[in-house]
Amino acid sequence: MTTRLQALLDDLEMFPDRADRIQMLIGLGERFVDVDSKVASRPFDERHRVPACESEVFVWVTKRADGTLEPHFAVENPQGISAKALAVLLKEGLTGATSSEIAALPDDVVYQVFGNELSMGKSLGLIGMIRHLKALAAAHP
Repeated sequence: MTTRLQALLDDLEMFPDRADRIQMLIGLGERFVDVDSKVASRPFDERHRVPACESEVFVWVTKRADGTLEPHFAVENPQGISAKALAVLLKEGLTGATSSEIAALPDDVVYQVFGNELSMGKSLGLIGMIRHLKALAAAHP
């Protein structure tokens, strides 16, 4: 896990109360910025769609000038606040990471962020975002 992502996760730990954590995550989701049109434009290529994600999330990874990677996300469901919050954390925490750093990201970081109270469908969709990101990053060694 990158130092930046770990710092963001540590910040979330300062909100052990569920209601406070939910408000923090809503605030993160409100900061979501859709994928730049220089990376992708609608209609998005289905290869970038996260399978089984209720929020209709698409993921891209681009290589930066220094050889590190930058993740990009589109969340097509306007109600997909959890997906948007996770996208903000992943973008801020993993921009500048290497392919191997992204590959080392544990799938269960979803539970570290959202807790164990998520529905099975939502959990699978959010874990799917991480897995899809890792697969795309692996294509940029």
